[in-house]
This record gives sequence, structure tokens and C-alpha cells, in this order.
Amino acid sequence: MSSPADAAAGTPGPATPDTERPGKIDARPVRHPWRWVALAVIAVLIAMMISSFVTNEKWDWEFVPKVMRYNPVLEGLVKGTIVATIGAMVIGVVLGVLLAIMRLSDNPVLKGVAFVYTWFFRAVPRLVLLVMLGAGAAYLYPTLDIGVPFGKEFAGWLGLSSDLTIGSLDVNDLSKGIWVGIIGLGLSEAAYMAEIARAGIMSVDKGQSEAAQAIGMSPGKTMRRVVLPQAMRVIVPPTGNETIAMVKDTSLMFAVPISMELWFQVDQVANTQYRIMGAYVAGCIWYLILGTILMIGQYFLERRFGRGFGATAPGAGRRAIATPRTRRR
Repeated sequence: MSSPADAAAGTPGPATPDTERPGKIDARPVRHPWRWVALAVIAVLIAMMISSFVTNEKWDWEFVPKVMRYNPVLEGLVKGTIVATIGAMVIGVVLGVLLAIMRLSDNPVLKGVAFVYTWFFRAVPRLVLLVMLGAGAAYLYPTLDIGVPFGKEFAGWLGLSSDLTIGSLDVNDLSKGIWVGIIGLGLSEAAYMAEIARAGIMSVDKGQSEAAQAIGMSPGKTMRRVVLPQAMRVIVPPTGNETIAMVKDTSLMFAVPISMELWFQVDQVANTQYRIMGAYVAGCIWYLILGTILMIGQYFLERRFGRGFGATAPGAGRRAIATPRTRRR
């Protein structure tokens, strides 16, 4: 309330509690009628889809669980899909990180080799690459000698009895197994992982490397202990995407040809028993299960490597809100 002196002088006095509070706002929520229309349309489409799945006998749902439990299908799932995915991704990640480091080095030779590698394997389709490895490798190089480079030529030139070869690999036997598929997919994946790893390394501020080297860390230790852990926040999401894609790309190994694979076995069941849709749906369900497991794993990996980067990691916002409450207790 204004004092009589203030009122006489015409100056406003201190605000009272009633004048500090804003008046009641008669706010009404914004209406979104088109959202309800879109919801109704989506609900009708989902109902139609479910009705089609349930009422159409051609889906052959009774046959689906039987195919999923067939021993050849399960063997193809484990060996041809899961093991092949793990093997190809291990080769791809390790070789891809190495290629990314080579690409970012100051050495022009290493940089050029890494560039040519990524150019070649990104340009060649995986199906073509697997066909070439399966059909052409054994034809062009039936045996792979391990020993001194150009040992046979040196031994012949020097007149030695030994050809300086330690051992030999039979490429015919190698190309018949699942290993040629794992190697082919891994070499192709390394080209893509090299670009993903390069983007992750470049996302780390150069000051981090300079600070680590200022305290005496070697370049290799700086890369392992400082740069790569921070780059993982950027590398993990596309790597998870590549892993899920690799699960599906293992079905390309029929071109090697490799019969020990999930989709190959499912296709065999469909063609021999003439129940196509039931067999194909069984294969799709297995792929959906694997994709779901991998997406859950990717979620937790992103949370782990995204710590300290705010809301960029899944669930980071919830943790940031929950932490002060825990401390108040």
C-alpha cells in the first residue's frame, strides 16, 4: 500500500501480495481434431491387418511353429546367421577401426591404402563379392601358401631344395565352408565401419588429444584411452544399425553357396513341403526376434557410452531428473 507521502508525491509505493499475483487465466487447451482422425484411420488399418492375418488361412499359421523348431532351420539360425553375424562384425569392426586410423594418419601411404580399400569394397555389391569368393577364389588360387614372400622364385633362383613355404591352405575346402561367407561379409563390412569409426574419431575435439599428449601419453595410448572411448558415443548407433543389417545380409551366403543358413533352410522347407507362406513367416519371425534382441542391446550400449553427454543418450533425461531426488533423501 502506498504511504500518504508517496501518494502526495505521485510515486508508486511497494507492491502488495495481491498486486504481485497475476489474475486468473482462462486458458483452454489447443484442440487437435485431425489427430483423432489420424488415430481412427490408423486403428482401422491395424484392425484390417490383424483380421487379414487371422482369417486368411493361406498364412498357414499352424505350420509356422513347426518350421521354427525344425533342426535344420535351428542349425541354420545358429551357425549361418548368429555365428556368421558375430564373425563378420568382429572382422568388420576391428579392420574398420584400423582403416579409420590409417585414413586419419599423416602417412600418405597408409591414407591411400585405406582410401582404396574403402572405395573398392563400398563399390562392389556384397552379393557379387560373395559370388566371386565362392566361385572364383578356388578356381584362381586352389592353394594358399604361407611362408617367405616370393619364396618359390627365390628358391629357384638360388637353387635351393626348399621353396621357403611353411604351410599351405586348401582354398577348395575353405570355400565350401561358412568361413568364406564370414570373411567376405567381414571384408565388406570393414569398409562401412571404417567410415563410421572415422566420423566418430573426428567428432572428438582435437584438444582432447593435445591434452593427453601434453601429459606424456603416446599417440597409440591417446587413441585407446582418450579418443576412442569418447568416439564410441557416435560410433555405437550406426554400428548397431550395421549389425542388424548384417543379420539380414547373411541370407546372401546362398551365393557362395552355403546351405547352413537360416533363410536357405526355410526356403528348402517351403519348396519341399509346398507350404510357402508358413515357412517364410517362420523365417521372418526368427529375424524379428534377432532384430529385437539387438535393438535392446544397442539401447543399453548407447546409455553406457552416452553418460555425461546430457539428453543425447536414451534415458539420460530421466536419470538427470531422478538423481536430485535421490540425493534429497
